[in-house]
Amino acid sequence: MLRIAVQSKGRLYDDTMSLLNEADIKVSPSKRTLLVQSTNFPLELLYLRDDDIPQSVATGVADIGIVGLNEYEERQEDAEIIERLGFSSCRLSLAIPKAAEYQGIKWFNGKKIATSYPGILRRYLENNNIRAEVHVITGSVEISPGIGLADAIFDIVSSGSTLISNNLVEVETVMQSEAVLIANKSLDEDKRGILKEMMFRFEAVMAAQGKKYVRMNAPKARLGEILAVLPGLKSPTVIPLADEEWCSVHSVLDEKQFWEIIGKLKELGAQGILVNPIEKMIL
Repeated sequence: MLRIAVQSKGRLYDDTMSLLNEADIKVSPSKRTLLVQSTNFPLELLYLRDDDIPQSVATGVADIGIVGLNEYEERQEDAEIIERLGFSSCRLSLAIPKAAEYQGIKWFNGKKIATSYPGILRRYLENNNIRAEVHVITGSVEISPGIGLADAIFDIVSSGSTLISNNLVEVETVMQSEAVLIANKSLDEDKRGILKEMMFRFEAVMAAQGKKYVRMNAPKARLGEILAVLPGLKSPTVIPLADEEWCSVHSVLDEKQFWEIIGKLKELGAQGILVNPIEKMIL
């Protein structure tokens, strides 16, 4: 049995449960129970505060954990990162009052900065030869300048709307963060086997994200041009049709390039273009 520590609430909790569901690892969500076992996979979930997850994994209370990279870097616990998971993205940034005249990072010399991430902040300031007072605070860090508690803040930023509502402006991005899977360095062979199977499922789910399966009828006379614009995983699949002048072409497209490529395919004579979502993709 493998024990995974996960955040007990919030966006990271929601994204983690979604990933487990997509990987067909069934767990009954329960915020009242600390430990819950999967009904179809040798995995049990330990619900914790996000800032407790790195230590629980490092000390062996949990075998693995899903936590924000920001918390992992802040706690500096002796656990290893197995995989970056690509969800719950955010950044850690320095922000100052909108009315302040900012001319570069030297502005922070002699200033008081409020944060819930003193470790990351102190390392950043030291690396940039900035002498500032770090004021550790939990909760609503963004209100600190407005009530005179600090000159600036160092905090998580997602959309930036919270900064705007508190008349703050982001001036320096210190690190990008996302969910990461971390593991205890002393996992035994059996647990590493379970982890390998779980990662196989996770990777199949993550590989399919933002991808579309596309099928189309293509004139053979322009097949070379059509294949040239299709960025298939290896190469597009080409299937003969009853009409010898046409063939069927199948490929996988990234959603970011989707409309641009579809437009080019239509210009080259592709017809009957069908688009399907992809649930899992085994590479």
